[in-house]
Amino acid sequence: MVARFNDMGNQTQPLADDLDHVLEHTRTLWEELRGQRLFITGGTGFFGCWLLESFAWANDRLKLGASAFVLTRDPSAFQKKAPHLAANPAIQFLRGDVRSFGFPAGHFSHVIHAATEASAKLNVENPELMFDTILAGTRHTLEFSRAAGAKKFLLTSSGAVYGPQPPAITHVAEDYAENLDPAVLTSAYGRGKQAAERLGTDFGKQHGLEVKIARGFAFVGPHLPLDAHFAIGNFINDAMHGKNICIHGDGTPYRSYLYAADLAIWLWTILFRAPSARAYNVGSGRALTIAELARKVDSTLGTHTGVTILQAPVPGQPPSRYVPSVYRAETELGLRESVDLETAIQKTVKWAQSS
Repeated sequence: MVARFNDMGNQTQPLADDLDHVLEHTRTLWEELRGQRLFITGGTGFFGCWLLESFAWANDRLKLGASAFVLTRDPSAFQKKAPHLAANPAIQFLRGDVRSFGFPAGHFSHVIHAATEASAKLNVENPELMFDTILAGTRHTLEFSRAAGAKKFLLTSSGAVYGPQPPAITHVAEDYAENLDPAVLTSAYGRGKQAAERLGTDFGKQHGLEVKIARGFAFVGPHLPLDAHFAIGNFINDAMHGKNICIHGDGTPYRSYLYAADLAIWLWTILFRAPSARAYNVGSGRALTIAELARKVDSTLGTHTGVTILQAPVPGQPPSRYVPSVYRAETELGLRESVDLETAIQKTVKWAQSS
């Protein structure tokens, strides 16, 4: 079922500066989408919203005459979430499950597979379902790409494919292979993403489809849920509501956060320019501990609600890390992080307050 929405809703575009920033860094890439049709799974999630926001912005300003079909389980829910996108005449919504959706007719030049079940709860309680959903959804979307005559396919993978990052490695690179054996990777989500990458690579070689791989890490920005399992979202939410920022662990793990507008630039660049079957880390190389992150949120917002750390570090235990090396993306694709974390936090809060 394809849905269109005619109620234009609120036409105010609060992301105008960010979307101009994305367009400035991707302007030369969009020509191959002129007059074409794009298909996106997961188009209503965090990645998907930013892909749609930036697509609609470029399509309008460059007069590309392109259109996008977006797979979603609930078009009406997305209409409430982002009415300006739901009302855009260049965007249509297809109701369905990523594992079994009916193939829309006609040619699609590009396919972005951003749908995934990233629930931490599901990863623990039903890892088999987590793995099967990732793999079956990828297979079904690849088959659709072949049927639609697509040339390029972007697979949004994850840094979870690397497994636990050794403390001695400050930034994990794409060629790190110690935990790429599924037999030693405990996360069903990570195993599913590994399998999806391998399936996509093999499928692409067999059927002449350019499969681009983007391994995402951690992000911040508008459209990020502030009440889910994302630490930075929880911290921002606490500070916005005048609550003490609470860290349930010991605060020592290292993370890094790429702003959403930069994320969009990186994903479009990988889709349009990256070599097929070559993975790229997508994230920030600027690491900080969870405790430092909480204090940065507190100081950036000026709420001074304080930070509470519930657990003490275990003596002699090195802190965990989830931080990418982005050297490959920088040197091969010319990608850079351009929005600092303080600005990213401020922009996220401004969005949340206006929503």
